[in-house]
Amino acid sequence: MHLHILGVCGTFMAGIAAIAREAGHTVTGSDANAWPPMSTQLEALGITVMQGYEPAHLQPAPDVVVVGNVVTRGNPAMEYVLNAGLPYISGPQWLAENVLQGRHVLAVAGTHGKTTTTSLLAWLLDYAGLEPGFLVGGVPVNFGVSARLGKSKYFVIEADEYDTAFFDKRSKFVHYRPRTAILNNLEYDHADIFPDLAAIERQFHHLVRTVPGQGRLIVNGADANLAHVLQQGCWSEVEYFDHADGWRAEPVDEGFDLFVKGRRRKKRVSTPLAGAHNRSNTLAAFAAATHVGASLDRLIEGLAEFQSVKRRLELVGEARGVRVYDDFAHHPTAIEVTLAAVREQGPGRVLAVLEPRSNTMRMGSHAQELARSLRDADRCYVYARPDLKWDARAALADVGERLHVESALEPLIAAIAAEAREGDRVVVMSNGDFGGIHGKLVAALAAGA
Repeated sequence: MHLHILGVCGTFMAGIAAIAREAGHTVTGSDANAWPPMSTQLEALGITVMQGYEPAHLQPAPDVVVVGNVVTRGNPAMEYVLNAGLPYISGPQWLAENVLQGRHVLAVAGTHGKTTTTSLLAWLLDYAGLEPGFLVGGVPVNFGVSARLGKSKYFVIEADEYDTAFFDKRSKFVHYRPRTAILNNLEYDHADIFPDLAAIERQFHHLVRTVPGQGRLIVNGADANLAHVLQQGCWSEVEYFDHADGWRAEPVDEGFDLFVKGRRRKKRVSTPLAGAHNRSNTLAAFAAATHVGASLDRLIEGLAEFQSVKRRLELVGEARGVRVYDDFAHHPTAIEVTLAAVREQGPGRVLAVLEPRSNTMRMGSHAQELARSLRDADRCYVYARPDLKWDARAALADVGERLHVESALEPLIAAIAAEAREGDRVVVMSNGDFGGIHGKLVAALAAGA
């Protein structure tokens, strides 16, 4: 069967492409923009990506068009699909019908930490010999690809609350029907599609409704918003983490002591992941993996071998003793915990570089929270994109003398390179490619040697 994917370079749709190709289908795709790591993954898989959304890309007609949620009415390719009467389907529905049906799905939902937790859970199950399939909104370094079919009944999926497609406004995760579901945390986000927190809570409760009575919810016991979701009704087993009666981690040097239901199970668990948020992610993954029978001892061994995910505090270069990291953080809470994790790793200044790129960020819904999220940075460099609907300097005035705002990349890079000194850690945060700033910054640092 020939699948043509509209929006193929998105993290989720690129995973669909990889799985469809592995299943033996012919896969092509169209997209307006492409950047690593998804563009390089598609290229390595031999999947043809056509630039833009031309109707000619759909000639001869594919057997089915898989539509990403980036595609709207008015898109030339989509208008052609509708006018020509070509069969089309959303990515989540295609996955549900062709891959997930009949499998034990382990879904990872939450405002933050989905990609890391999904990657870790997939790796831990693989390390335990369970050979799961998976689809992650990033590239786990241990696997080198964002998605695979797997050889067992288990399938691990990053369960996104964003909408499914222009013709299906439900959250993606309602299609997945998990038997094990992690609810990692819940905050207001995606202001472009959700009017308020209650609307997101409603979608999370739709996910809760799909989990069987004999299934299990793995829930952050410290999150009041998730508690409110469960108060709306719960029909499944519930196991908590970050909770005295569930899974809990007490940090120690280079790791943590592990407690389960108030009793210490393991002393000094070694972890390659920094930060309190990653200890929570690990507890959730441990709880989910043991639900399907994985040995805790084996999981702890596997954790030590986990190599994280591309674009999650990924070291992209070093020059003049200055390390440059790339991170996907694009919400105030994610920015805050990312910088705290870097600070936790040891001495040296932390220089935060931020592109407010997501729809929610550009609309200004989180503008008043940004100053607080940057408190662990010694210097803060912000790219005031031309499409920002708020004044970055005014909104971040509380950052004080640590703040540097530029409306163009070149002076921003020059300012960072002039300030950085040996021992500094530069953390670049954006959910896009940020104009290739990472390589340009490393080059500018090297040129100043």
